[in-house]
Amino acid sequence: MAEDFPVVSLDSGAREAVELLASRRLPGLIVVDEKGHPHSVLPASQVVRFLVPSYVQDDPSLARVIDESLADQVADKLTNKTVRNLLPSEPVELPVVNHDDTVLEVAAIMARLRSPLVAVMKDKEIVGAITASRLLELVVTPH
Repeated sequence: MAEDFPVVSLDSGAREAVELLASRRLPGLIVVDEKGHPHSVLPASQVVRFLVPSYVQDDPSLARVIDESLADQVADKLTNKTVRNLLPSEPVELPVVNHDDTVLEVAAIMARLRSPLVAVMKDKEIVGAITASRLLELVVTPH
C-alpha cells in the first residue's frame, strides 16, 4: 500500500515545502526531526490556514474586498520561514502506521486524526506514505 513520498525537515524552508506541495499536488508532507524520525504531517490545508490572515478566516466575506495585490503578497509570508513555522503550535498525534497494518487500520488512523496521509514505518524507518486518495483507490478497486 505504501508509496514513496517526499519528506521535509522541521528546518526546511517553508517556501520550498509549499512549492513541493503545489508542484506535486500533494495532500501534505511528512516532516522529520533532526534524526530523520517522523515528527508530524504538514497537511496542505494547514499551509492554506497559515497563508490566509486570521481576520479573513474569521470573516470570509472580507476576502472579496481585499485588493488582489494584497492577495499576491500572501505568499510573501513564507519568506524566511521554516516548516516548523507552518505547523500548529500545539503538537498533534503523529499519523503513523506499521508497514503490515490492514487497510481498515490505516483508515481508522486517518479518520481519527483527520489526516490526509500517514507515514508508514518498518523497523523505526519511514518506508513511504499512504494518502487518503490511495486508500480510497484500494477500497473501491475490485480485488
